[in-house]
Amino acid sequence: MSEQVGEAGPRGERIAKFLARAGIASRRDAERMLAEGRVRCNNQAVTHPATFVTAGDIVQVDGTVVRDAERTRLWRYHKPEGLLTTHRDPQGRPTVFEKLPAGLPRVVSIGRLDLNSEGLLLLTNDGALARQLERPETGWLRRYRVRVHGMVDAAALAALARGVSVEGVRYGPIEAALDSAKGSNAWLSVGLREGRNREVRRVMQHLGLQVTRLIRIAYGPFQLGVLARGEVDEVLAKVLREQLPKPGRAAPGKP
Repeated sequence: MSEQVGEAGPRGERIAKFLARAGIASRRDAERMLAEGRVRCNNQAVTHPATFVTAGDIVQVDGTVVRDAERTRLWRYHKPEGLLTTHRDPQGRPTVFEKLPAGLPRVVSIGRLDLNSEGLLLLTNDGALARQLERPETGWLRRYRVRVHGMVDAAALAALARGVSVEGVRYGPIEAALDSAKGSNAWLSVGLREGRNREVRRVMQHLGLQVTRLIRIAYGPFQLGVLARGEVDEVLAKVLREQLPKPGRAAPGKP
């Protein structure tokens, strides 16, 4: 183990990245674990994120030895509404990770779906990959089917392609179109690349529309398809390798 400010190289890799690749937590959460004194390396407390882990180092989190990272794996999960996308909820509400089928390794989500949203949630055992794929710079388009209550203005939907400011928050371009309408209820197709917290709901409310159902049907090249509610399906390793963004190349679905 060594401490150095800089990029990982022959000295190893930063401990937060090591924990993320091992599927312990996202890099951000791993840094929080360090600050809380929950991480030890070679039986010494580690609190500085610039600590590097090298071959042969023994890392522990909460007293449990962290195994070397397994190969990166990815799963599609059909999240039902009524579940929080978090590992722990102080209020004791049910979470995605409590309801996953038995036999999965420890996984983290790529992005989130809020309590009342449903549909495709990508899961991985590699926290560093999760961080990479949820960043807007990756450019993966998230697609949704959205049921709204209210009178839809097609011109206002089209204008979202230029971005919109809501209560001082600037949202990037959003693809939105009317699929069908019956009375004051309608189904929309919505696509966005940023995926900020409750972005679709807040933007629709800004347009005078109440979201009554929100289903994510795609995240980048991965589709919900016919995956049953609550079901998990692992993405083949070959497919994962083909779809991951390559350095210097736009991600699938990004112009």
